[in-house]
Amino acid sequence: MTRKSAVERLWDVNMDAEIWWDSSPLVFPNWRKRMMGLAQDRGEMAARLDRLFSDKNAPTDNLFRGVTTNPPLSYAAIQDDPGYWTKWIDERIEETRCEDVETMFWDTYKEIVRRGAQTYMPMFEASGGKLGFISGQTDPRIRHDVKKMVAQGIDLYALSPNVMVKCPGTAEGYEAIRILTSKGIATNNTLSFVIPQFVACMNAVVAGMAEATANGVDLSRWRSVITAMSARYGTLGDLAREAEESGLQLSEEDTRWAEIAIFKKACRLVRENPEYPGKMLLCSMRTSPTIDGKPRSWHIEKSAGADIVYTCPPSYLEEMLTKLDHVEFQNQIDTPIPGDVKDKLMRIPYFARGYAEDGYTPEEFNTHSALVETARQFSEVTQKMVDFVSERLKRFTGVA
Repeated sequence: MTRKSAVERLWDVNMDAEIWWDSSPLVFPNWRKRMMGLAQDRGEMAARLDRLFSDKNAPTDNLFRGVTTNPPLSYAAIQDDPGYWTKWIDERIEETRCEDVETMFWDTYKEIVRRGAQTYMPMFEASGGKLGFISGQTDPRIRHDVKKMVAQGIDLYALSPNVMVKCPGTAEGYEAIRILTSKGIATNNTLSFVIPQFVACMNAVVAGMAEATANGVDLSRWRSVITAMSARYGTLGDLAREAEESGLQLSEEDTRWAEIAIFKKACRLVRENPEYPGKMLLCSMRTSPTIDGKPRSWHIEKSAGADIVYTCPPSYLEEMLTKLDHVEFQNQIDTPIPGDVKDKLMRIPYFARGYAEDGYTPEEFNTHSALVETARQFSEVTQKMVDFVSERLKRFTGVA
């Protein structure tokens, strides 16, 4: 066998951990072709990519154990093959005679999720419903509307039993997670950054499970994961600004340690909560910092050994397969961050509140700077997908 990639070596530290593909499965074939085009050793690259995912493998032999998507990532699937999706949307408009942009957008999004779910159904079935989930996200523009999020969640779950519904870390999002859980629908808490949100999610899930059990709802093929949007916490929020206001200068390493400290605590809280059966999910990892002239990725190095989900977008996987091939992994999840760094970080209100279990009220989640900015970005890209559909409707109706 060819030398294991960094992805495989990370997994070797704890094989209960899971590696997920962070994009629509529909873009994987073209990404694979691109990676083959970049490879110096095509045979080795082909073997590594096939170990990640290949329909020629037995389903549970694939290293990818699930998928995360959202409307922006689904728009990437349209960009990956615009000719095909233009034709599909045109045929759908002609078939349904629908003239509503939002309805057609949602139909298109669901079709992308449905096809992705089909790709991973063999793994879902082979694992008895434990693996092979694909996350379909509620529209980020309705993150404060419980009824609409629940309705969209039910709509997404109806596509396939291996659809896991992503709901935001807003006060309303946790109520939606509770309701969906009570119906036996798997959930993924997205737009979440800080310990109080993770605690709120665990509480919502536990409450939903109790209601499901009381009502005789089958939870045997149900899961829950809680996403920590690691680098977005440090780079999109108020960490740097509040550090400066506190008279502190943060290095790139300090920012990474802030994100890692929160994630390490989150993993401990999940492990110590016997009522919550889910996992933390790490996303938004970065190749950072550079140590002794070599790129590193502390997000995965310092969390290695945890029983978690790592969800990796194509761009990050490319770096893991190329720039990070020198990195070796060992169990570091329970290794604390340096004491002097933590003392420094605790002087910053943004970090101290995010690290405390009661640092924010649910109502304050809605105005957390990293959440607001991430939601703005996601909504902006979602609108691009809506606009793509709108252009097709204009060709049929003359209005949109």
